[in-house]
Amino acid sequence: MKHSLRLKITSIFVGIMALTLIGLWVLNNCFLEDFYCRNKVKIFDEAYLKLNQMVSQGNDSSIDFEMNQWRESQNMSVLVVQGSEWTNIYKVQMTSPYERERMMQRLQQDVINSNQDNVQVIEKRDSYTIQKVFDDNTQTHYMECFGFIPVIEWNSSGLFLMSIPLSTIQDSVKLANEFLINIGIVALVISTVAMYMAVWSLTKPILVLSHISERMTALDFSAKYEGNDNNEIGILGNSMNAMSEKLERTIRELQSANAQLKKDIEEKIQIDDMRKEFLSNVSHELKTPIALIQGYAEGLKEGISDDPESMDFYCEVIMDEADKMNKMVRKLLTLNHLEFGQDEVVMEAFDVVELIKSIVNSANIMVQQKEADISIGGMSMAIVMADEFKVEEVVTNYVSNALNHLDYARKIKIFVEDIGPDIQISVFNTGDPIPEEDLEKVWIKFYKVDKARTRAYGGSGIGLSIVKAIMDSFHQKCGVYNRPDGVVFWFTLKKAQREEKKD
Repeated sequence: MKHSLRLKITSIFVGIMALTLIGLWVLNNCFLEDFYCRNKVKIFDEAYLKLNQMVSQGNDSSIDFEMNQWRESQNMSVLVVQGSEWTNIYKVQMTSPYERERMMQRLQQDVINSNQDNVQVIEKRDSYTIQKVFDDNTQTHYMECFGFIPVIEWNSSGLFLMSIPLSTIQDSVKLANEFLINIGIVALVISTVAMYMAVWSLTKPILVLSHISERMTALDFSAKYEGNDNNEIGILGNSMNAMSEKLERTIRELQSANAQLKKDIEEKIQIDDMRKEFLSNVSHELKTPIALIQGYAEGLKEGISDDPESMDFYCEVIMDEADKMNKMVRKLLTLNHLEFGQDEVVMEAFDVVELIKSIVNSANIMVQQKEADISIGGMSMAIVMADEFKVEEVVTNYVSNALNHLDYARKIKIFVEDIGPDIQISVFNTGDPIPEEDLEKVWIKFYKVDKARTRAYGGSGIGLSIVKAIMDSFHQKCGVYNRPDGVVFWFTLKKAQREEKKD
């Protein structure tokens, strides 16, 4: 990741560590020796006070002991001589015989030639001077303290020189820098790996939360933060889970409200379209019978014919058209009640085969007029749970529809079969098939596949709409399909237990 927080934090940590190591190296290189020298200035001050006190008291054993302590602890060489005779050495404490000659030579140079090029005065007191000097012979830097001190034994003042080599501190600085570089590199590498792992463990939950937020952006609320952290990340994760649940619930409610609103709008549009279509269809269906009734009624009034037979014909036409209008209005009222749930459904057990036989017998005159060959097949008894009067209307509509569209072999077959939890009743008639694009439209109010033929037998296009409404009130199915030699209309009814059959 280009802008990874993990890499940024690790880089910052490594940068701070590297700067710290570089800073330590610079401080070591530039200021450690000066710090060391300042520390030695304090030691020279203390050593001078003690040396002055011990020499003044003439306590040789104490002087020897202290000088030996300084030499061992501070690597300090001490030389005390009589002021007027350089060869009269009072006390000396040093690491080697060669050191004695060097210190005598340095003391003479310090006293006789105070302006030396290789000398850097650090502190100047009343009785002594502390300085930093470079010895050409040994090619070594020294810290020196020289001056005057009273010597009781000589009854005069003496000269003293205290010297500490700086080569030790210079070597120490060099070694410390080398050690710091080597250890620093190792520590930097180890710390970088450790820091990266530590930051990785800290940023991993953040990355998980980031992925969860991305899924939430895509409206996927199934992802949840499952960490058990007790820190700020854990609080953030729990807050995101709560937010995700609330968003999911809110969006679900909005979607439900939106779907309901969409459904309401569609229903409103559909109802409006249906209202317009209904008015148009009703107007169309009523226009012809009203015109016929009006025309024949006017003819009777004006006495167009005095022939009794013609007058009877006029009256029959008026009565026939009025009857058609009456039937259509009753069917519309029935359909309206069914669609709006205003027609009570009385569920009861009965034998649908017996009902079908009764309907066929009632239609015997029409069957004979149509020269139809009608038969009932399948189950000899089928007890169903439904509203018997509404089922009678369904079967009657199917049989009437079959008789009105009968052709060719002029056969009608009614078949009752068991299809598991339901009983299926099918009505087949020979004739022309229904066009495939019209199969689903036959259930629509006033829809007529063959308008001329429908008008010929006085159909209104409402019968099958009533069938569909009745089946919906039963929560059952109905349908239609073509066969090579005709058309099949079917519907299903729920089976009832045999003992539920009505008396």
